[in-house]
Amino acid sequence: MLVRIVKLTFKKENIASFERIFAETRQKIQAFKGCTLLELYQDMDNPAVFFTQSHWEDAKCLDDYRQSNLFRETWNKTKVLFDAKPEAWSLSKKMG
Repeated sequence: MLVRIVKLTFKKENIASFERIFAETRQKIQAFKGCTLLELYQDMDNPAVFFTQSHWEDAKCLDDYRQSNLFRETWNKTKVLFDAKPEAWSLSKKMG
């Protein structure tokens, strides 16, 4: 299993727009082949900072999603809302 964590920092005036985009696309992303979990977190000290956590069966499933029209359409709507460059990590789960 691959765990993908992405840190997203938005302009404060764009937070509601991002939350709407996420709500509209969450089920489609989670239904994508190989995605077993998708969650959204918001920083308690800085409400403009969000993290997504997604679980994928393997790196190929994540790569297939990242090459999909769904990803491109969602990313194009989201990236214009950023206040800082996103950061991303791909992790393997060790315990839990």
